[in-house]
Amino acid sequence: MDNYKRIGEVPPVSAREAGNTVWGLGFEKLDRAVFDPEKAYDKVAKLGVRHIRIQSGWARSEKTKGIYEFEWLDEIVNNLIQRGLQPWICLCYGNGLYDEAARKVFGAVGCPPIQTEQQRQAWSNYVTALTAHFRGQVSRYEIWNEPDGRWCWKHGVSGTEYGEFAKATAAAIRKGDPDAEVIGGAVCLYDFDWLTEMFETGAAESLDAISYHGYTPDEFRGIANVRSLKSLSLRYNPKLRFIQGETGTQSREGGAGALNEGAWTPEKQAKFLARMLLVHFSEGVEINSYFSCLDMIEALNGKVGEKASYQDYGYFGVLGAEFDADGRSTGEYRPKPAYRTLQTLAAIFRGELIAEELPVRLLCDLPSPRLMRNDDSEKNELLTFGYRKKQGAGFVYWKPVELLTTTYASTISLEVAGVEGEPRLVDLLDGSIYAIPESAIEITGKNSRRFLHLPLRDYPLLLSFGNFIG
Repeated sequence: MDNYKRIGEVPPVSAREAGNTVWGLGFEKLDRAVFDPEKAYDKVAKLGVRHIRIQSGWARSEKTKGIYEFEWLDEIVNNLIQRGLQPWICLCYGNGLYDEAARKVFGAVGCPPIQTEQQRQAWSNYVTALTAHFRGQVSRYEIWNEPDGRWCWKHGVSGTEYGEFAKATAAAIRKGDPDAEVIGGAVCLYDFDWLTEMFETGAAESLDAISYHGYTPDEFRGIANVRSLKSLSLRYNPKLRFIQGETGTQSREGGAGALNEGAWTPEKQAKFLARMLLVHFSEGVEINSYFSCLDMIEALNGKVGEKASYQDYGYFGVLGAEFDADGRSTGEYRPKPAYRTLQTLAAIFRGELIAEELPVRLLCDLPSPRLMRNDDSEKNELLTFGYRKKQGAGFVYWKPVELLTTTYASTISLEVAGVEGEPRLVDLLDGSIYAIPESAIEITGKNSRRFLHLPLRDYPLLLSFGNFIG
């Protein structure tokens, strides 16, 4: 953007100002008390996201049989709501009061209460008590986390087991809160056999929505996964809606958890966030959530009494942290570049916005003075999305090169018709707004313009018209 004049930046909005929005953030693992939420609430509220995923923590809430201590969860829910944030609760994990295996696992992660009638009844009682307790404050409940993965269904995954568990849990949720929205799935592997087994139990009829997790640096694979999941799910219940519950990556090498093998950096993390969240946003999801708010231990395979087993640090956060001797996140919780990227997306893509194909075409064979060759002109080598609001329109585009191996900078030329308003170029990574030089704009007809040699990057840029960016 060296030859473009920076004229401002996208103003952030708070959660209270966000209005109608799909944007969300992960606030998970407080069932294991791995970070201090007090130091995160205000920074999360300033992102402009609305939907905050938290975990219920059965083992933390029921320490004596039949007695439920929700005070710790009340504090979290109340603090979020007071700031204009809306929590939705993932119901998990096991409880050592009813399961010897769960007593040995840190946080009872991945120990579903399905082995005995006592376990099943205790879980049902807990779910009903929790949903009744939060009726009027929390309206969405998700059944378990990644049950298609061995780390969260430790005795061996089974779609049939999960399907039966989901049906029983859905009934318990609605017993406590008949108006609650029930979310199933939380899938991450997109295994057709597992999904079919789950759906064949009739579980889809008990659900309002399916949630999924998207951990891949390849947008095309991500799109294919989501579309295949939708296609299969809707065969069993055409009324199902869809929620993207987790996607994210690390900001450094050497972490634990998904995608930890990659040579990630803070800049690559921000590019991943922009690329993947916009892909899921354009698939029409009801919630589009980034994992996560903060660097923290993964804590999926820890053993009670073996501290080293759960000191496995994940660097997914839009806020960075240090760690104390017990593996808890400490320090100032500093914003990373990805924080500003998420803040920019949340500020722009909200309100009464419609995703639609805009009348835009790439121009071929135009010599680009910055490249000493022609502009890029193969549309099938780009990812592009169009959007409209009452006050303007936006066209997002980028070159989906490999994030871990390639940094890309080129140019493209576009012809745009039927779109009114003053054009601006927005860098969605940092929120910078640029004026487009007069020399880069040609009027070609009534309400038709050419934009010559616009910057093309390996992350999303927005060609904005009118007051689209607010």
